[in-house]
Amino acid sequence: MRTLKRFVLFVIVAIICSVTWFYHHVNNDIQLPVVPYEFSIEQGNSLKNISQQLANAEILPNNWSFILLARLMGHESALKAGDYILNQQFSQVALLEYLIEGDVKQNEIRFIEGWTFSQLRNVLNEHPAIRHDTVNLSGQEILQLIGANETAPEGLFFPDTYYLIKNSSDIEILRRAYFRMQEQLTAVWSQRNESIPLSTMYDALVLASIVEKETGMESDRAEIAGVFINRLRLGMRLQTDPTVIYGIGETFDGNLRKKDLQTDHAYNTYTRAGLPPTPIALPGLTSIQAAVNPAKTNALYFVAKGNGESKFSTNLADHNRAVAKYQKRRTR
Repeated sequence: MRTLKRFVLFVIVAIICSVTWFYHHVNNDIQLPVVPYEFSIEQGNSLKNISQQLANAEILPNNWSFILLARLMGHESALKAGDYILNQQFSQVALLEYLIEGDVKQNEIRFIEGWTFSQLRNVLNEHPAIRHDTVNLSGQEILQLIGANETAPEGLFFPDTYYLIKNSSDIEILRRAYFRMQEQLTAVWSQRNESIPLSTMYDALVLASIVEKETGMESDRAEIAGVFINRLRLGMRLQTDPTVIYGIGETFDGNLRKKDLQTDHAYNTYTRAGLPPTPIALPGLTSIQAAVNPAKTNALYFVAKGNGESKFSTNLADHNRAVAKYQKRRTR
C-alpha cells in the first residue's frame, strides 16, 4: 500500500512538474533568427505541417509543443494562411493567437476593367510576390492548366483585386480570376432579357467587352449596349472602333485611319457583320449587366462628347450633326 501511495505521489508530482514546465515553455519568448522575421503559411496546410515549417525555420524550438498547445486550446484548425511579419519576440501562446487572428501582410494584385490579356500577363509577370510559372506558356496552355473550356484567353478573367500569399503561383491567381468571371457571368446571364439576340454567355462576354472599351461612363453603358443590340437585331454592322484597334494589335500607333476601317480582318466590325470572334478586353460587372439587360432605346448611333458622356441618335442625319458638334470627325 505504501509503495502504491508513493507511486501515485510520484505521478502527481511528475504531472505538476510537466504542466509547470510546459506552461513556462510555451509562454517564454521565442528567440527569432532575425527581427523583423517574415514567413508564409500556405492555404490548406495542416497544423502538423505548419508546426514543422516553423520549427525548420527556427521560429519554434520544436514542433510538438506547438501542436500540443493548439490542440489543448482547441485551435487545431484555426490557423489562417497568409504572409506574416514578426516585429518582436513572441511566446508560442502569443504566436498561436497571432496566427489565429490572421493579421497577415496583404500582398495583392489588381486586374483593371478594359485591360487586354497581354496587359494582365505583363502585370502578373512583374509582380514580386508571385511565382511566375506561366511565363513561357501560351494562352491556350494556360487555359488547359486552369480547367477552362475556351480556346482564347481574352476577356475571361474577372477584373478585381486578388489577395495572395508570397510565392503564390500565377496559375492559381489566373484560375481564381477565371472562375470568378464564370460565377459573375453565370449569375448575370440567368437574369438576362431573353429577347436579346445573344445565344450564349460567351456572346454576352464579347459584347460586354466592347461596351467596356466604348465608355468609362457607367451611366452610358446600358444605352450603348442598347445601340449594339439594336444593330444586331437589324443586321447592321456594329462599326465600333475598339474592335478594329484590337485587331490591329501592337502596331496601332494611336491614330485610327480610314484605311484601317477598310482593311478586313476578323475584328473589323466595319467590314464584317455580327460580333467579333472573342472579347477584346476584360469587362467589368457593370458592362456585363448592360450587355444582357440593355436599355430600351431607339438609338442606332452614338458619339463621344469629349467629357466622358455619349450623344445618342436614332438616325444618321442627327448622328452626323452630333459628330460635327462634338468631334468633327468621321461618322460611326
